Amino acid sequence: MSDNLETIDEFLARHAGDVADAIRKAAAAEILPRFRRLADHEVDQKSGPHDLVTDADRNAELFLTEALGELLPGSVVVGEEAVHANPASYDAIRGDAPVWIVDPVDGTRQFVRGEDGFCTLVALARGGVLLASWTYLPARDQLAVAIRGQGAHLDGERLHAGSPEPGRDLRIATSHPDYTTDEEKRQLLGLVTDGIAPRPCGSAGLEYLAVARGELDAVAFSWEAAWDHAAGLLLVAEACGTQLTRTGEPFRITGGNALPFTAARDTATARRVAALLAGPGAA
Repeated sequence: MSDNLETIDEFLARHAGDVADAIRKAAAAEILPRFRRLADHEVDQKSGPHDLVTDADRNAELFLTEALGELLPGSVVVGEEAVHANPASYDAIRGDAPVWIVDPVDGTRQFVRGEDGFCTLVALARGGVLLASWTYLPARDQLAVAIRGQGAHLDGERLHAGSPEPGRDLRIATSHPDYTTDEEKRQLLGLVTDGIAPRPCGSAGLEYLAVARGELDAVAFSWEAAWDHAAGLLLVAEACGTQLTRTGEPFRITGGNALPFTAARDTATARRVAALLAGPGAA
């Protein structure tokens, strides 16, 4: 494992910028030309009216699948749209090969509405360990990068999550009610209490970035899909934040977590949120 990690470290030292370039090119070719110009036939539903996919999602993922595979031979890509077509392909996250975890358009509903609150998420992992991540905001041309052990940066500036201001209500973005079951809503009720100011989340990737920037105190999410969380979890961790499941264990991108879980600006906040999630409203 150490030899493989050293090899990937060397790859990142040489090619982290090339990954960023590939992401920017995918957005320039497949996402931005459709931003606020989507035709009706370019938008489809997956599981329901709130679960949208567009030609931008599909084509950007295909672009990245080819580009990332070429950059790191022997790696595999787990993308949201490919997994929708073939759920078994998700198992590669638990395999031995380096894996790129890709969400081509995180915040598709916002993208369809013509809002700029969407992003492209890419993470590199191996054996369940997050090694690097890229969070790109195409409409704002902003790029956040995290490399394991090397910190998190937004457009080259170091990110530090810091700690919430004492005495102020904790600002927490939670799973959006449009995407949660009745049971998941019940599990999140622990956050409806004094000292907590919860709100529904938008793009998960942008909420993680807000935590890493110290603009949001925590997130509390009730689903596991790695493409939504991998990039942001490393971004928060490298900005000196942390994350916990409701049972106090670290969240694993390989699955099997006790949900909901939280990512927060600091350890004290994460513990407070996890304790609330583990209260009477949790399963």
